[in-house]
Amino acid sequence: MSQQEHKASAPVSIGCYVLTVSDTRTPATDTSGAAIAALIESAGHRIVGRDIVKDDPGRVAAQVSAAIAREDVQAVITTGGTGITARDSTFEAVDALLEKRLDGFGELFRMLSYADIGPAAMLSRATAGTAGGRIVFVLPGSEGAVRLAMEKLIVPELGHLVQQVTK
Repeated sequence: MSQQEHKASAPVSIGCYVLTVSDTRTPATDTSGAAIAALIESAGHRIVGRDIVKDDPGRVAAQVSAAIAREDVQAVITTGGTGITARDSTFEAVDALLEKRLDGFGELFRMLSYADIGPAAMLSRATAGTAGGRIVFVLPGSEGAVRLAMEKLIVPELGHLVQQVTK
């Protein structure tokens, strides 16, 4: 089946859960989560849940696990906690849940980031994979990074990815 045929048979409206991982953001200051939600909805998909959780690996893993267990969630998108500081734990929390990793997502994200921010792109541990028949994305907390990942990688392939993970 060609790439066009795959995309043509992909679902057109995906149920997405957005999780912001931050010790400081609130619903009023969560610009990255808001950007994800706006870009998802403008592409014709649905936000079926959105939360903010402290950067604690147990809390993050529990929240992502609860999201992937929901019938109305087909994709989970997290933002925040992907750096290398002592408090950044999203990568470890979510990586432990992944059944299959999409290494190409992180590689492409860092390549695109390099064009924008130079060698600091190597500090990102953005990743993606599958868990419980769902697609899971782990994005940095910066709104610029979120927009880059959403516009260049996630939105164009979201339906196709969900179609493949549900086969």
